[in-house]
Amino acid sequence: KKYGNLWIVPSGGGEPRQFTYGDQSDSSPRWSPDGTSIAFLSNRANNGKPSQIHLIPFDGGEARKLTSIDGEITLVGWSPDGRKLLCNIRKTDAEVLEREKDEQKKKLGVVVRHYDRLFYKLDGYGYLPHERTHIWLVDVRTGKGKQLTEGAIHDETFPTFSPDGRTIAFVSNRTDEPDAYPDYDDIFIMPADGGTPRKLEMPIGGKSMLSFSPDGKWLAYLASDGENLHYKNTCLWIAPVDGSQPAKNLTEKYDLHAMADVITDFGAAETVPPVWSNDGKYIYFQAAIHGSTVLKRISIDGKEITEIIGEGGALGTFSFDKSQKHVAYFYGEMQDTPQVHLREMDGTTIRYLTHVNHDLFASIKLPKVEEVWYKGADGTELQGWIMFPPNFDANKKYPSIFEIHGGPWTQYGKFFMHEFNYFASNGYVVYFTNPRGGRGYGEKHSKAIWGDFGGPDYDDLMKFADLVAKKPYIDTKRMGVTGGSYGGFMTLWIVGHTNRFKSAVAQRSVTNWVSMWGSSDFNWIFQFWA
Repeated sequence: KKYGNLWIVPSGGGEPRQFTYGDQSDSSPRWSPDGTSIAFLSNRANNGKPSQIHLIPFDGGEARKLTSIDGEITLVGWSPDGRKLLCNIRKTDAEVLEREKDEQKKKLGVVVRHYDRLFYKLDGYGYLPHERTHIWLVDVRTGKGKQLTEGAIHDETFPTFSPDGRTIAFVSNRTDEPDAYPDYDDIFIMPADGGTPRKLEMPIGGKSMLSFSPDGKWLAYLASDGENLHYKNTCLWIAPVDGSQPAKNLTEKYDLHAMADVITDFGAAETVPPVWSNDGKYIYFQAAIHGSTVLKRISIDGKEITEIIGEGGALGTFSFDKSQKHVAYFYGEMQDTPQVHLREMDGTTIRYLTHVNHDLFASIKLPKVEEVWYKGADGTELQGWIMFPPNFDANKKYPSIFEIHGGPWTQYGKFFMHEFNYFASNGYVVYFTNPRGGRGYGEKHSKAIWGDFGGPDYDDLMKFADLVAKKPYIDTKRMGVTGGSYGGFMTLWIVGHTNRFKSAVAQRSVTNWVSMWGSSDFNWIFQFWA
């Protein structure tokens, strides 16, 4: 089992200290508006059931269990007045609760499943419940929950309070069959104590990560544009809350993908809602670029864009202090696991507030990595990396492993990968690249494989394999290839088109496009991809 606890680190420097203890999972910490307490989720003393909301004073004391809700809770945050907690909750199915109360049914387990929706399971989750995710408010004093929205076929996601606490904005797909029209998300506004939601007129496309402007008159959010066009960039948009003007795409002309997409096996960089400047003139957001996740700032007219934290690693969750003179953020690099950093906004000073795993890294020899830019099959400049065994000797010949990422619309990059380091430390040269079809290199790059899986991407991958095979330290008779998900598909495609690889391992991959319709979590959606 994996456990997690809350830690505190001084922003002015000093050692981090553990704040909660125990063999449980404590997560989603949220500061109260006055900074005196922290709300968080924990499964402590919950007998394996979903986590509940707990409160703990920041100046010390025991955590207090606030809720006892039969369901999965996503803790969003506090109301501006500090009296309520905003949550997404998916209640436990009635049949599950009934089975838990009956020992015979509990022993027998699930004997049949009946679904009348297209999406019935999810990767990493399993079979989906029948209940939907709705918006709740939880009273901070009593722990009593109030459900604000309801519905048997739709969910509400990404709820957020307006600055004055009077309204809540959220995303929902209110079509008659949301699973059949997954891109028909809309943004709704409703009174904070519940009531009839008002829909804002928006272009078709998936939407997420809502953020009110300081004056409450505008919403910033992330969205794609169009139906079933999954290769398109996710962009930063703004829209007036009163619906008086059409929504505006601020980043489209910059050809940016406004997400933290860098794939890793060590805790992915998390995409967070865009953050408005205190004066409401600018918005801060993440973007995936050349194997990195960067932090950018753009003016609300879209004319001025600045890079605040540039390429070199993967920037995850970020948070400003109230004055916005400092920004704290998670930052992972190729040879360092994610750490908490602090940057002064009026200069270049960066403080490393944590040094997790550094004692371990000081006692071992990590593989070295070389970045390589090369021309793909159509002449496009592509980015790749070669990782060497720790005691690499250029005069020797080494077996190699070609790693291919999943997605396909994501990117490998400057982020710690345990699998790569493990293989390299066992004597392999490991190499990986971002062929056409991935993120971080513009929409044309992503669109290249739309409807043509195994076409331009295969050609680009073979170009990189050619480049590596010509290295004097590569044993061309011992070249291997592997990848997971889409990378597993490409592994199978590769061994069906060339004999250059001595071994191949296809991980969690597609082997039959027909049976996949009934057995995968995205089922029919894939028909638009490949």
